[in-house]
Amino acid sequence: MVEWASGLATGNELGPGKGWMRRSMDKSIQRAIELIGNAKHVVALTGAGISTPSGIPDYRSPKSGLWKKAEDMVEVASTYGFRHQPDKFYEWLRPLLDVIRQATPNPAHVALAQLEAAGHLQAIITQNIDLLHGRAGSRTVYEVHGHLREIVCPACHYLTAAADALDAFMARGVAPRCPRCRHVMKPNVVLFGDLLPRATLRAAQAAVQAADLMIVAGSSLEVSPAGDLPEVAQAHGARLIVVNFGPTHMDAAADVVIHADVAEVLPRLAAPWTAAPAAGPLSALMDMAAAPLNALIAALEPAEASASAAVR
Repeated sequence: MVEWASGLATGNELGPGKGWMRRSMDKSIQRAIELIGNAKHVVALTGAGISTPSGIPDYRSPKSGLWKKAEDMVEVASTYGFRHQPDKFYEWLRPLLDVIRQATPNPAHVALAQLEAAGHLQAIITQNIDLLHGRAGSRTVYEVHGHLREIVCPACHYLTAAADALDAFMARGVAPRCPRCRHVMKPNVVLFGDLLPRATLRAAQAAVQAADLMIVAGSSLEVSPAGDLPEVAQAHGARLIVVNFGPTHMDAAADVVIHADVAEVLPRLAAPWTAAPAAGPLSALMDMAAAPLNALIAALEPAEASASAAVR
């Protein structure tokens, strides 16, 4: 039986008679937490929807999506389009790159990093190029659509770090050129018509085949082959949790479906494993500094008594 919830509702957001929404959401989240707690190998698949709370637009939303029409994909962000009109690609990329460079990880990214640190998430497979998973602290991240850490020359395949070249591009608006052959270089991302990076895809597929639970977070699952990975996971016996604002083709087959904001839901899924660590000397001092005055005085009294005894 699928646990199904739609729309995250908290106490302040609920109107009269809407308590069932909160109960449904709580039940679905509790079931998802049970699945995570019982799993031995958890893999998360993330899409553009996990980064929209960070201010990065997705690709297909009617109002904010990057593609106004299907032709945009071919004209702007395809291998063919880049080869014939690289300046048009960079004209499209510039405002998006500005947004990505200013974005910071949101609570959904942080929650997945916390699950990994707690041993309840073994890998993240992401369709995003924004590097936010790594910046949130996640360690095992398979970026199947590439990333913005590097730029590559499509002609001679020269590869180098992207930071300086993209800084110069943002400052002057001139596309970076290969120092070897002078061809226009591109970010090391997958354009329409490109093959996915082979080693990364193989590692992602191996993680999926080993998984006994997959969490889909912020992906419509419309782009293959990444969008097919939940079916691969289930074919190898994995359970499935889907957290996404809109419906996906895997909803009916999932164990838990939550149509809500990933930045609200994922922290709740990670909450059982994100309790404060045991206090060391420094954290104990920090806790004392934050304590109410009477608790602080009570904590200091034994130390003062010991000091007085030592003086005597």
